[in-house]
Amino acid sequence: MGRNMVSVNFISSIGNSFKSAYNHMPSVVVQKDKVLNKVAYIGRKWTSPQQRLIQGATAIFMQPYIDWHNKKVDEKTRKVSVARTCAKIIAGTTTGFFLRYGFIKGIKAFSRPFSQVPKDAKPFAKKMMTFLTPKNLDEKDLDGFQQYRNAMGTIWSLVAMVFTNFLIDAPFTKILTNKFISFQNKHEVKGDVK
Repeated sequence: MGRNMVSVNFISSIGNSFKSAYNHMPSVVVQKDKVLNKVAYIGRKWTSPQQRLIQGATAIFMQPYIDWHNKKVDEKTRKVSVARTCAKIIAGTTTGFFLRYGFIKGIKAFSRPFSQVPKDAKPFAKKMMTFLTPKNLDEKDLDGFQQYRNAMGTIWSLVAMVFTNFLIDAPFTKILTNKFISFQNKHEVKGDVK
């Protein structure tokens, strides 16, 4: 009981510290149209593949640094941890980007506004071009239709990733980890890495 109470108080104090820091941050009001338009553009046009790249780039800059400075483990463990972390980030980002991008492109191939289907297309081709087009599509809201395509592609890619995590990510991570470790060992022997 006493130990649980200490951990709850510790977590509560951390939460209060973050809240206090947040409340003391200066508020900023952005009024420049150029900045606002850029942020709005990014929000509308950057889809989940680009977001996955940003996530991967952020991770590759932060996580290996954190692993390398973990003084609770010996140097050899830290080196392996950094190699494995880098491999996981690269494998996950690469697979995640290409799956999301591919599924969004696939959804676009099978969903067109009805007005954009060529009149002289064969019935089967017309059916395939509009296979995933919503029946109640508002042809005036093409931005909403684009968001629909992006969302559908992202959802299907997330379903696919349940399988690719084991079929692609895990083996790719293992290969990259071994390459990074052998690279470290090779340069350690030469005296390049300390």
